[in-house]
Amino acid sequence: MHDFTVLVLPGAFNSSVAVTMDILGAAEAMAARAGVAPPRWRLCSVHGGPVQLRAGMSLDTTRLPVRPRDDRSTWVVPGLGLNTPGEIRRCLESDEAAKAIAALARHAKAGGQVAASCSAVFLLNAAGLLQGRRATVSWWYAPLLARMAPGCTVDADRMVCSDGPVVTAGAAFAQTDLMLHLLRERCGSALTDLVSRMLLIDVSVRPSHLETGAEGRRVVCTQLSGRVDVMTGRIATALQRGLEGRRERTLARCGQGSDGVWQRNQRREPMPATGSRREMVTPRQGA
Repeated sequence: MHDFTVLVLPGAFNSSVAVTMDILGAAEAMAARAGVAPPRWRLCSVHGGPVQLRAGMSLDTTRLPVRPRDDRSTWVVPGLGLNTPGEIRRCLESDEAAKAIAALARHAKAGGQVAASCSAVFLLNAAGLLQGRRATVSWWYAPLLARMAPGCTVDADRMVCSDGPVVTAGAAFAQTDLMLHLLRERCGSALTDLVSRMLLIDVSVRPSHLETGAEGRRVVCTQLSGRVDVMTGRIATALQRGLEGRRERTLARCGQGSDGVWQRNQRREPMPATGSRREMVTPRQGA
């Protein structure tokens, strides 16, 4: 049994695929330290074998099962390198995308969870999975998705949007937020936080973890207030250490010196306005 099935399509965004593999790989390596079972995952494509990504990169995959039995894994579709509505339309009309769309629809119908980021969100829409749901997408795709999915509430202000078994993320780099969100759901906060620290991902205040409306504002203010308190304490500690061992007379001279500089700056003559003329006296030779 797998926890995650990563479905890679031709032309997928390199970084979107890579960050998915890196986060799952790090979680697999750090699971014992967090005291949890490691996530089990597989890298699949419609036909299996090497899949061509953007910029000439390729990736080996296994074939996606046509009729998987009791598959409770979360299917994740990394972002695709599609830049125009025409490219999105041609992708959706391709044979490989059609098979992926049908497989996504079957998996969701069987009770499985599906997730996608960036232009891969259009695959979920083609599978009929965004109807009556809230979803997010890259901001420049939002108007197009709203036209193609009138029954979907498109919220481009969210980094990650989870609505039932469907989870969507914004631009291709939002795949990081998407994977951390899914990992937290599957494997818990201890492992997710450990992976975040290992990969130096700042998750202290992430839009993907916030509710909308008043509750969202309350969470943001609480988390930011906590960070301010921590930083204030660190600054005070650093100042205290820097002043340790200095005599009072030395500190007094430093304070007076800085105060004197401020007072001198206050007494300085203001600079003349632009275009004003000032008389200049040139001494005569021989004087």
